[in-house]
Amino acid sequence: MLAALMDDGFVVHLSEERKYELDVTAHELGTGYTRQVPLQRLARSPLAQLVGRTKLTAHLAVMRGRQVNFLIEEQAELQSVLVTKPGVRLPAHLTASGRAMLAAMSSDQLVALCSAPEAVLTRYDTDIQSMGGLNALLRSIRERVFFWEQDEVTNGFSSLAVPVFDRSGVSTAGVTLTVANRSRLSPAELGKNAASGTIQELIVGLDDLATNWWPEVKRCAAEISRRLRPNS
Repeated sequence: MLAALMDDGFVVHLSEERKYELDVTAHELGTGYTRQVPLQRLARSPLAQLVGRTKLTAHLAVMRGRQVNFLIEEQAELQSVLVTKPGVRLPAHLTASGRAMLAAMSSDQLVALCSAPEAVLTRYDTDIQSMGGLNALLRSIRERVFFWEQDEVTNGFSSLAVPVFDRSGVSTAGVTLTVANRSRLSPAELGKNAASGTIQELIVGLDDLATNWWPEVKRCAAEISRRLRPNS
């Protein structure tokens, strides 16, 4: 068992002292747990209230390296099931919550995190294929004052997000609301569109996200941030 723990980075053997000690992976796991569990408890009620007000599915996610880790999903009753279940990890720059947290980083921190060639990956045909593309996207997001993705996590859905800040003013999580951006079609209609190369028209654009739902997401994120700094 000790050999397996050593192979996975949980334990290190101190040969001179003839004993074993917890390694980096174990410390990271414990630290992540102590951060995430209180955050999940504090965020669950505001997130459920957000879903109750909007009738849309909402998520809470945190950064883990270059990825976002989805901690909570509050599923709206009538909305389609999404891929972003608790425990799922996706490249941060492809998600609305990841972009919210990336946009809050300093330029030095962003370069250190995302400058490697393999760091900027895509799921669909987008312009975000390099560090330059990511910087251009984050500039456009900051100009709009809200954080979004469209068809990049799940085709046919758009998401908007607002960062959550801890008592130190650090963006520690992101609240996301997801909206179907096209009319629901039958399998036959989808097949017909695919055969003819027809691109279905958007019924929810970025401006619609801002007008209809951004204030509610902002309200939810502000409440979670308040709960993270109760004495401030």
